[in-house]
Amino acid sequence: MRPSHSTTRHQSRATQRYLNTGCALTILAIIAIVTFLLAREHASAERDAARAANNIVQLINADVQRNVDLYDMSLEGLIEASQHPDYQRMPNSLRHRMLFNGIITGPYRGDILWLGPQGDIVADSRAYPPRKGNFSDRPSFQRLRDHPDAGLVISDPFQDRIGDLGWCISFARRISSPTGEFLGVASGALRLAYFAELFKGLAIGKDSSVNLISEQGLFLAREPELGGQNLIGQDFSQRPNFVRIVREGSGSFVGISSLDHKERLYIFAKAGKLPLIVIVALSTDEVYAPWRRTAIVVGIATALLCMALLWLCLMMGRELRRRLSAERELATLAATDSLTGLANRRSLDRALRTEWARSQRNGKPLSVLMIDVDHFKAFNERHGHAGGDEALRRVARVIDGCVRRPADLSARYGGEEFMVVLAETDINGALIIAESIRNAIERQAPFGDDEQAVTVSIGVGTRRSRSGTRLEDLLAAADTALYQAKDSGRNQVGFCEKAA
Repeated sequence: MRPSHSTTRHQSRATQRYLNTGCALTILAIIAIVTFLLAREHASAERDAARAANNIVQLINADVQRNVDLYDMSLEGLIEASQHPDYQRMPNSLRHRMLFNGIITGPYRGDILWLGPQGDIVADSRAYPPRKGNFSDRPSFQRLRDHPDAGLVISDPFQDRIGDLGWCISFARRISSPTGEFLGVASGALRLAYFAELFKGLAIGKDSSVNLISEQGLFLAREPELGGQNLIGQDFSQRPNFVRIVREGSGSFVGISSLDHKERLYIFAKAGKLPLIVIVALSTDEVYAPWRRTAIVVGIATALLCMALLWLCLMMGRELRRRLSAERELATLAATDSLTGLANRRSLDRALRTEWARSQRNGKPLSVLMIDVDHFKAFNERHGHAGGDEALRRVARVIDGCVRRPADLSARYGGEEFMVVLAETDINGALIIAESIRNAIERQAPFGDDEQAVTVSIGVGTRRSRSGTRLEDLLAAADTALYQAKDSGRNQVGFCEKAA
């Protein structure tokens, strides 16, 4: 077992892995949290915009419903007047005043008409005598004629055919005799320009719009107007966004406009009880502009934080490697003999205890080689301490070169003595290694002007017992074998194998 720090290296790698993993997980957690918060803020921006736009839609609906109620009051007043007992006895001029005296007028409220059973105009709020016209082809007229209990009927959008009102919708009620006979229809028109004027007072953003489309897909009003395009009367029934709006009835979604091909947030709902759909189309650039600014600032701050963490992790990793490298060097110095580079006495004692305990557990033999340089005192006197140190270094290199198994250990025992610990090695194996060491040292070139090379004497000790033995007995056996080799003339291998 050579001086090794594999455990330290393993701990170093493990600590580095933990550090890198912790840094990566921290960065991923920061990114995940920031992404979650930004996604939530993105959804919140959309909800806030949809809520504000929905308020606009509700405001429009409330205003529309108020006008519907006013129209209904006017129609009911006309019906009540037409059925008054004195109506037929009045002069025509008074009849006109009696029929339309309670009518609520306004800049966008059109005419109120009494249509006879055949659809002809019987009375006209805007002219006396009444203008000529027949409306028996209108679906609203036909429905009231055929369904006595129809109530208030709101027509589809149409263009005024007897005046200059432009696009309108009508509100109509059936006029019946006391016996239920169909006497005609009371009808009032509302100009769609009313919606355009209503939309102008709404603050919806620079690149956004409020639109009015009939349930059949007929485009009726837009604010602001799309420059260079007259959309009134165009059919949008087959456009994907309108198909979705009709299918869902009310709500919101993000889609691409078929007019300018920009992304819009659409919020839509029916205009009161009318067959009309109010659509607020908000520019997503405006909706998400504050969020994008926040996202950019937060993104940059997060990136800087992650880079700082990464840099800190790299610096900590580098310092950790430096510290562990220094610790390994210190451990190596503490476990190594400074002169020979072999394990020192402390490492030797630790290895002996470890291998002895293992031998006691598994019952395998443990051998040690006690090596002593022959006539080293005389050699030192001839060549000085420097020469003696060099000779010891040469011997150490030879010993270390002959001990090849990772589990074995070559160490300096003290002075000119060395020791080799051979785990799971019996006496025969130990003798082979001892002889190879002795022979290799003997073949070295003579030192300086000496005629003969440096030689060593080696004592081999082996223990086999699993219990009842001591490490000191093994060392004593090797020491005894070493003295036997010296007494026999040096440059020899002696051995001593004992069993308890």
